Formats: sequence, structure tokens, C-alpha cells
Amino acid sequence: MTELLFRKLDPRATVPTRAHDGDAGLDLCCLDPVIVDPGQRVRVPTGIAIELPDAHAGLIVPRSGLAAKHGLSIVNSPGLIDQGYRGELQVLLLNTDDARPISLEAGERIAQLVVVAVPALIPREVNSFSESSRGDQGFGSSGQ
Repeated sequence: MTELLFRKLDPRATVPTRAHDGDAGLDLCCLDPVIVDPGQRVRVPTGIAIELPDAHAGLIVPRSGLAAKHGLSIVNSPGLIDQGYRGELQVLLLNTDDARPISLEAGERIAQLVVVAVPALIPREVNSFSESSRGDQGFGSSGQ
């Protein structure tokens, strides 16, 4: 099992944890209380920094319950954490509800961190690609 090294940058920070065994994401929590007004974007500190293993990246993704119940999402979803970044994890929340503010308490789960392996690919220009059944069919190619 590979470890994810982390530091609490603030003693109030909540340790990233999985809600259930086998979950892909580690829950990230807000450090301070925050209110996200309708249509507003807010950068929310977590008080946590991580050191990703070599050839890995972190993806910060929305929590489905907050999205479904309150319309809370992440502006740059997924947020990308590069392997060499050692600063505080911050979450760019967006309230998509056009009428109700969203109030979050300190320590409340606001996003998930998913760590993925990233191969070191070298871009190489070519004149053509191998054939595939899909080819260049994109948006809507598989139906509604």
C-alpha cells in the first residue's frame, strides 16, 4: 500500500479520510466557516498540504451529495494538483443555486481528493492515427 504524505498547516485542519473502505476519494474539509452566496465562487482553504508520490497527480472533485442537495460544485472541476506542488490544498467552490446561499461549518466535508497514476508520456507528432471503431466522432456520437 502506498502512503500519501500530508501536513497540517493549521492545527484545526481535518485529516483527509475515506468515508468507506474502498472509496476512491479522500474527503477534504473546510478550515473555517464559509457562506457561498448564489452564483458566487469562493476559494476555501483546507489547512492541508500533501506530497504526492512520483508519477501521480491529485484531482479535487465535487461531493455528489452537496451537488445534488445544494447545487454546490467546483469551478475548475476537477482541480489538478501536480506532483511537485507542496502548498495548501484549496477548493474553488461555486454555488450554482440562483436563490439560496450555502453555509458551511469549519470541518465540513467540501470536496474529495482522488490520487491517480500519471504516465510520463512524451508528445510525438504524427501524420495519422491507427483506425478505431469510433474514429473522430465526438459530441453526441453515441446517442442521447
